[in-house]
Amino acid sequence: MTVSPPALAIDTARPAATRRQESSRGAAYGVVAHAVWGVFPLYFHALKPAGAWEVLAHRVMWTLVVCGAVLLLRRDLAWVRPLLERRRVGLGVVAAALLIAANWVIYVYAVVSGHVIEAALGYFLNPLVTVAVGVVVLREPLRRLQWLAVGIGFLAAAYLTIDYGKPPWISLLVALTFAFYGLTKKRVGATLTATQSLAAETAVLLPVALVIVLLLGARDATTFLGHGSAHTVLLLAAGVLTAVPMLLFGGAARRIPLSHLGLIQFVTPVLQLLCGVLLLGETMPPSRWIGFGVVWIALTVLSVDTVSQHRPRRRTFDERRRVVRVEAA
Repeated sequence: MTVSPPALAIDTARPAATRRQESSRGAAYGVVAHAVWGVFPLYFHALKPAGAWEVLAHRVMWTLVVCGAVLLLRRDLAWVRPLLERRRVGLGVVAAALLIAANWVIYVYAVVSGHVIEAALGYFLNPLVTVAVGVVVLREPLRRLQWLAVGIGFLAAAYLTIDYGKPPWISLLVALTFAFYGLTKKRVGATLTATQSLAAETAVLLPVALVIVLLLGARDATTFLGHGSAHTVLLLAAGVLTAVPMLLFGGAARRIPLSHLGLIQFVTPVLQLLCGVLLLGETMPPSRWIGFGVVWIALTVLSVDTVSQHRPRRRTFDERRRVVRVEAA
């Protein structure tokens, strides 16, 4: 059975349009996810006088409630038993849970103690630290521009250490915990969806969260019910505000190339920096701007390398599509 040329032309055009639509949707998901993470300093600042550990406990508990509700509505629980039976994947989930918990505590501590700018620097450094971790742990080879970017990044860290008078520990710990979280997720593999993964990680952390709540209650140090209904609602909202951007990020990762997602991630620290300087009143001396500028140079070099590596692949795809259209005509 033969296919007429017009029909073939239509069939080849539809997948391309669908791909463009999915790519646009993925980019939108990524921007929204990183924008929400970018304004988190305002949310955590509004949670005062709750401390970092209390915020961690409520993020864990209410995120698990949100993810559990989504999974129950989808009737998506068949993955739990196989996960418990696969020791390697289970240990990976535990490691990821501990790393993301550490990242959350450090970040919230930075916000409530007036170090939003330093935390934002951590997320600016994260791509460079991730590349360095890939070299050290996974023995991944680097291209010249990647080596240059990492070198400039280390110079920036050294300069900021001198400027601060001590290593920027908050920035380094934020970057390292998130980089190793990504490494752990990579090693576990795509065995779980975003919702399943977040539910599993918060389930691992639930005992820790309950212990924190009990200890704070025993010391009469909890703020959940004693600081007005608005404060209680804000703590309850931690589940939605944690789960939604994570799920959007997962949707973006499935629809757009990792290189594009990597470029979108700079939305988060830029917004965090603006929140710290413009809205939360943190000071940014000129010497600190110089240090951030060096980091941005490193990120620019890394971004140029990433984009240049994907151009040939995109050009090859376009050439193939043109060949199909010529043959169809």
